[in-house]
Amino acid sequence: METTRPLGRSGIEVSALGFGCWAIGGEWQAVDGQPLGWGKVDDEESVRAVRRALDLGITFFDTADTYGAGHSERVLGRALGKRRADAVVATKWGNVFDEDARTLTGSDDSPAHLRRALTASLRRLGTDYVDLYQFHLSDAVPERAAVLRDACEGLVGEGLIRAYAWSTDDPVRAAVFAEGPHCVAVQHALNVLQDAPAMLRLCEEAGLASINRSPLAMGLLAGKRRDGQVLEAGDIRSRPPAWLQGFGAGSGADPEWLARVDALREILTSGGRTLAQGALAWLWARSPRTVPIPGFRSVAQAEENAGALEKGALSGAQLAEVERLLGR
Repeated sequence: METTRPLGRSGIEVSALGFGCWAIGGEWQAVDGQPLGWGKVDDEESVRAVRRALDLGITFFDTADTYGAGHSERVLGRALGKRRADAVVATKWGNVFDEDARTLTGSDDSPAHLRRALTASLRRLGTDYVDLYQFHLSDAVPERAAVLRDACEGLVGEGLIRAYAWSTDDPVRAAVFAEGPHCVAVQHALNVLQDAPAMLRLCEEAGLASINRSPLAMGLLAGKRRDGQVLEAGDIRSRPPAWLQGFGAGSGADPEWLARVDALREILTSGGRTLAQGALAWLWARSPRTVPIPGFRSVAQAEENAGALEKGALSGAQLAEVERLLGR
């Protein structure tokens, strides 16, 4: 397997594995106190983990302005430092937050906010351009999105961003952005337990990269979750919002989901892979356009995820066996 993939039609090459920087933003919350982070974090360890990832050939880092209410961008910017040019940095806009209170306060899909948000992200990241700028409001009105797509084209012209994308699970919405010449990707949920055939078809037709969030099903495919295992209070999975499947409120991982993971364990851990590495191998086999972005909080996690690259994709026969086991 090639260890790099094109970022859609942009001409930008990225490592076939990206790193998602949601968790390293640390704790933040909704106005009602709902946790939106993954619990406590050690910034120095996060910085070491990003630098280790770079050393292991990971060049693509995905964050958002709202992760940790700006904190993830600051940590990523500091970690990249003088090696900024070695990395392809993706961030997102559309949410409004109070950085001091570390609280999400609302959303704003106006072109004026787009520019404000980008200016603030560039400052936090310590850079003068973003490689991939992504609209973070997954269910925004398509007509509004078309205006933002055109505004993004203007930002490309100014050299402030190189390309843009929409983070949405709706192929119809993604297709609206795809009409823009510098739209090169869509970020959407995809993992071995949650396939997205319609979105992958759009990526194929429109020449987009498929950036996969939840590639490890929020940790269910990392092999660390057990039935009834309680999660720490600051972890979004302890009080899962409606969109977060596979976890029950206060009860940890859903036993049915864990049973599916168990059914796949033997095939995913083939070839000396860890379970997480096998889940990433499935994504690479699923489509030549996929770029999974598992989260990480430590050097050890960075090393395990990056280690999936040398083991490569599952075979066609293994892909078919997964479908049979899941009854798809």
